Amino acid sequence: MEPYTAISKISEIARKLPQYVQEKGMEIRVLMPRFGTINERRHRLHEVVRLSGMNIIVDDDDYPLIIKVASLPGARMQVYFLDNEDFFKRKSVFEDAKGKPFEDNEDRMVFFCKGVLETVKKFGWAPDIVHCHGWMTSLIPFYLKKAYHNEPLFQDAQIIYSLYNQTLEDSFEDSFLEKASINSLEAEDLGDYQEGDAIKLHKGAVAFSDAVIKGEEELNDASMSVLEGLEIPVLEAPSPEDNYLAQYLEFYKGLLEQEAEKEE
Repeated sequence: MEPYTAISKISEIARKLPQYVQEKGMEIRVLMPRFGTINERRHRLHEVVRLSGMNIIVDDDDYPLIIKVASLPGARMQVYFLDNEDFFKRKSVFEDAKGKPFEDNEDRMVFFCKGVLETVKKFGWAPDIVHCHGWMTSLIPFYLKKAYHNEPLFQDAQIIYSLYNQTLEDSFEDSFLEKASINSLEAEDLGDYQEGDAIKLHKGAVAFSDAVIKGEEELNDASMSVLEGLEIPVLEAPSPEDNYLAQYLEFYKGLLEQEAEKEE
């Protein structure tokens, strides 16, 4: 999310969209990893003691979850950062100085996705919409539908997955499915995240989402293939020339209205 990370399609949308929909009357919570590239002093991050102190289990090891918060410049909004020294202290995001993906990216993703849901539980705040952006969030739809399906806070949440081109799934090991099998889940439960022997993060995320957004106007073939035959709402990549933030908001409202009609 700008201004905390380098400019990208995800960081641009993640910066502008929450402020826009909040100004239109929605209540928003933004959660992201506290990557080591983020200057805590410049952006005035500070720990939220009441939310910190949990341990997240990844591959049978416990990792402390530290929650930090900062006020977003130019907006009346706070951003929550999920931190852990083992996963997010390094001074780059997903790749080393030679452009090689970190070997523990899959562990970092499991930690982040489970940590997000545990943090929202601590908020005691029931979201109507959970909007996930990109591969780093791709386990959240699965966890909400499977591992947390009995959690009252998430019972009415509509899950949206924004699809972008970037993914590091080619660097994931076969052990990923076991690592991602949190709580009482089994590796077999993540079958939608696999195609043959290959890991397919977007495919799995879309399988457990209630709606999908094309996050970029030009999606590659691999990303486009997961949209074939979908029977859930799909929002085409909104064009900046057509007030794309308003299009996102209308998509949100449409999902909420559709859910309300089901309950009547």
